[in-house]
Amino acid sequence: MRAGPAEPAAARVRRATLSAVVITLNEEERLRACLESVAWADEIVVVDAESRDKTVQVAREFTDRVVVRPWAGFAAQKNFALDLATGDWLLSLDADEVVSPELRGEIAAVLAADPPVAGYAVPRRNVFLGQWMRHGGLYPDWQVRLFRRGRGRFVARAVHESVEVAGPVARLRGHLVHAGYRGVGDFVERANRYSTLAAEDLVRRGRRVRAPELLLRPLGRFLGMYVLRGGFLDGRKGLLLAGLYAYYVFVRTAKAWEATRTS
Repeated sequence: MRAGPAEPAAARVRRATLSAVVITLNEEERLRACLESVAWADEIVVVDAESRDKTVQVAREFTDRVVVRPWAGFAAQKNFALDLATGDWLLSLDADEVVSPELRGEIAAVLAADPPVAGYAVPRRNVFLGQWMRHGGLYPDWQVRLFRRGRGRFVARAVHESVEVAGPVARLRGHLVHAGYRGVGDFVERANRYSTLAAEDLVRRGRRVRAPELLLRPLGRFLGMYVLRGGFLDGRKGLLLAGLYAYYVFVRTAKAWEATRTS
């Protein structure tokens, strides 16, 4: 039998693989949209912190790589999840984030070309009460989320952990869509939790808070977001969100002041 034509060399090149990595805690309402947006990935890894709702059941609809373990802190939990992944490239997501079709296309191009960079930052659209918040310093909100396996790790901080990548980092244009707060009540609940962690971090670093800062710091945050960075252009929701962020700064500052006051 005559052999068929040889396969072109380009067709024999293996495409780089992608692992989407997500950590969860009581995210049954938002996790499905997140995982549907990365269902095309070669692998999905979910690490759950002993959720009390149906988060794990939702995750198992998309992957058998679901691990349940106690909460270890943001950076530690995310790094544990990264260590479970086997793809050439890792895409780290929060459960309240969705990969846009444009970003999916760009990631596919990265996997096909496998360019000589270590990671990519992507712009994030923050959505509040159904509205994309374009101003107030909330956009483009660059986040390093796509990187080669073994080249990126989350840095341990009390809150707002971030990725450090060993090597050059480029940028993509497609968006992550981030619906971080379900509403005002959810913001206030998270502000209480995160402000405690942030205040403890300030105290641990020897930061002494003086009483005037209880007024000046929240006022500075409000004016910075609403006036200097154009939050007013987002209308009533821009005003509301600037006020909520000022509230968070006030609570964080008050907790640090309480912990360090001498009388």
